[in-house]
Amino acid sequence: MDMQTGRGVRLSLKQRYILLLIAAGLIIAYQFTRNRPETRKMARIEGLRANTSQFTLERKPFRILGGSIHYFRVPRAYWEDRLLKMKACGINTLTTYVPWNLHEPERGVFNFEDQLDLEAYLRLAASLGLWVILRPGPYICAEWDLGGLPSWLLRDQNMKLRTTYPGFTRAVDSFFDQLIKRAVPHQYSKGGPIIAVQVENEYGTYAKDEAYMPFIKEALLSRGITEQLLTSDNKEGLTLGAVKGGLETLNFQKLDMSDIKYLEKVQPQRPKMVMEYWSGWFDVWGDLHHVFSADEMLQVVTAILKLDMSINLYMFHGGTNFGFMSGALAHRLPTPKAMVTSYDYDAPLSEAGDYTTKYHLLRNLFSLYHTQPLPELPSLHERRAYQAVVIQQHLSLWDSLSFADKPLKSEKPVNMENLPVNNNNGQSYGYTLYETVITTAGTLNSKNNVRDRALVFVNKHFVGVLDYKTQELPLPDGQGKRTLSLLVENCGRVNYGKTLDEQRKGLIGDIELNKLVLRDFIIHSLSMKPGFVNRLENAGQWMSMRQKPSFPSFFQAKLYVNSFPKDTFIKLPGWGKGFVFVNGKNLGRYWSIGPQQTLYVPGPWLQRGNNQVIVFEEQESDGKIQFASNPDYGMPVDVQ
Repeated sequence: MDMQTGRGVRLSLKQRYILLLIAAGLIIAYQFTRNRPETRKMARIEGLRANTSQFTLERKPFRILGGSIHYFRVPRAYWEDRLLKMKACGINTLTTYVPWNLHEPERGVFNFEDQLDLEAYLRLAASLGLWVILRPGPYICAEWDLGGLPSWLLRDQNMKLRTTYPGFTRAVDSFFDQLIKRAVPHQYSKGGPIIAVQVENEYGTYAKDEAYMPFIKEALLSRGITEQLLTSDNKEGLTLGAVKGGLETLNFQKLDMSDIKYLEKVQPQRPKMVMEYWSGWFDVWGDLHHVFSADEMLQVVTAILKLDMSINLYMFHGGTNFGFMSGALAHRLPTPKAMVTSYDYDAPLSEAGDYTTKYHLLRNLFSLYHTQPLPELPSLHERRAYQAVVIQQHLSLWDSLSFADKPLKSEKPVNMENLPVNNNNGQSYGYTLYETVITTAGTLNSKNNVRDRALVFVNKHFVGVLDYKTQELPLPDGQGKRTLSLLVENCGRVNYGKTLDEQRKGLIGDIELNKLVLRDFIIHSLSMKPGFVNRLENAGQWMSMRQKPSFPSFFQAKLYVNSFPKDTFIKLPGWGKGFVFVNGKNLGRYWSIGPQQTLYVPGPWLQRGNNQVIVFEEQESDGKIQFASNPDYGMPVDVQ
């Protein structure tokens, strides 16, 4: 309008075109900046809220379609592959635990790099358009050694884990000082993907200290956590594990409407969520391979969604308990049963990243809850069954001791955690060798002080195994002084239940010969860390296979890869029990008793040309290492 004449101003075609371009630019700029942290703050766009019967995100109704993938169980080179496959299934929210024992392997020594770069994982999730629920613990369960708590906590003989015992809370505060400052910038309110944070994990079934959950909540809030807080429990622990202001969520596998009604009763007019819908189950050594019907899983997930609930699939992709990190099952059992290395979990996405029947069923279901078509399925990684390789050399355990830490002389046995190694943080994983001199034959009695399994030798000759079931062993006759050796393995600390404080390993007390207590030990710490194994690799003491090996022994072979490395599985028929290193990475334990019969080898951990394979075997060797393109998890049995 011309303000002097009152007549309309006519714009040329060129001027109108320029104005349209300016308008379009402003719209694009708004769309670009609306999710930037400073814009979110100015616009006061709300994150996840749980104030009514339905979640809201940015004040709009929101349903969490979640899935668990743990960054520490997946090779970093495959993070993006697994998350893209998650996105293509219709999942909108990633959940992950944080393993304290990996991030602080020694008190005050922190690692958030490479495979443990949590911030890189969060940034990746954000770049792929996934929201995140962070589950920082400090306890995570997760079928992980000691539920993720570092073993050096147990050096304190009075330690009371998961309580407000000062020795524990000080350690939590120190860890959270490092962890939470790395999580805070990735919160929704700051432009990041984290929309909710879980307070501890399943505390209601533990519930030893009513002041503990408020302590953990305050530890999060005081360090800058501002997003929605959650707790996670089964029905029995729901209210005992709650925190004021936090949303209570359920964990289960088979739907029981009484559980849902109970949740509604204790938490009316708030969103209902299954934080852990168990899509499969874990396995323990000496048992069968647990599977859960895909059709039954689909029925339950469908019912949950029809009830207007949110859901998180535990696990969406399980991955692998590489190294010695698998835990042990002791809940309602007389003795602990160690977890296997694979954490395939019979999940929708397999251990090696394959689509399963469950995956396709869920993708079809979740597509109904999206207004846009789901992304195309990412292509699968090719696998290869490499030719078997023949063992070239062996090195006995006894000859390897010179490459280990200096042994300790002690009148009495000392448990792993209290050994003066690793900068006085004790030994966490692997084996400990206890040696003493005996002068008679007779009956060796462990007094149930072996944790968890001991190979027993007299003058380096194997005489038997002591464990929870076998606590007495006859020793053979012999003349003069002889060396009694007990090679004790930590098979995995219990990860769930009320015996966490009792998870010290090695020899945790006296052993007797003919009812006389044995004294004066030489103790070798054998953590089997990569540095130790690398020193062995370059040692000059290896012997040709023409010379018969003694046991236990390390065995060395080379896998030649003549093209781009592919995923594969190692299988060891004719071998007994031990673990495998490939190019300095610990693939985990194997054990002929099963159910698991193969070990996953990620392609990115291999290289063109020669690959170094070192096997530690306790008792028998087939002399060659075989490979397969598919896993063998053993005879299946339905989850009960």
